Amino acid sequence: MTETDRCLCITNAIYSRRTVRNFTPRKPDADTIRKLLDAAVHAPTAMHLEPWAFAVIQDTETLKRLSEAGKEKLKADAVNFPPEKAKALLEKFSDPNSSLFYNANTLIVIYGKPMGPFVEADCWLAAENLMLAACSMGLGTCVIGLAVPALNAPEWKKEMNVPEDVNAYVAIILGEPEGEVPPKPRKAPEILAWK
Repeated sequence: MTETDRCLCITNAIYSRRTVRNFTPRKPDADTIRKLLDAAVHAPTAMHLEPWAFAVIQDTETLKRLSEAGKEKLKADAVNFPPEKAKALLEKFSDPNSSLFYNANTLIVIYGKPMGPFVEADCWLAAENLMLAACSMGLGTCVIGLAVPALNAPEWKKEMNVPEDVNAYVAIILGEPEGEVPPKPRKAPEILAWK
């Protein structure tokens, strides 16, 4: 593959990546997940610290309990959201059968070790690499920010064997998309300065 072909593949993944919230029952296998994690750790990292660590959750019962913990945390934290968003989220997840993870059967959590001021940025860069790699493999992803507060609760850190000083920054559901996801229009870049 030439450098031009590689660039075209990357550009294609950027423009074709979609937020997926409906998945087939097929779970990504361990080899696929390892490839995605390898793509994640090839992200840029401040001072080459590589502060990230990962958790993979595919156990149905664990996902269900984590979803419930996330919904409870959402109820407590709803005051921090704009009123319209809070109302919509609370309505959406008030159904006991609803799940923060929709029908996904795989959740990848990106944790950051306390290694300086750019840990969160490094974790998000790793997340973007993972999501673009997943797209190039025909998989769908969706960031589930509402799961992060629950993942950082002491009881979940203990269950996941995460040290107290390590924090979850990104939670991504992953799987084979059930059908096509149409593109959403994006605003043009807002350029504040160009000197």
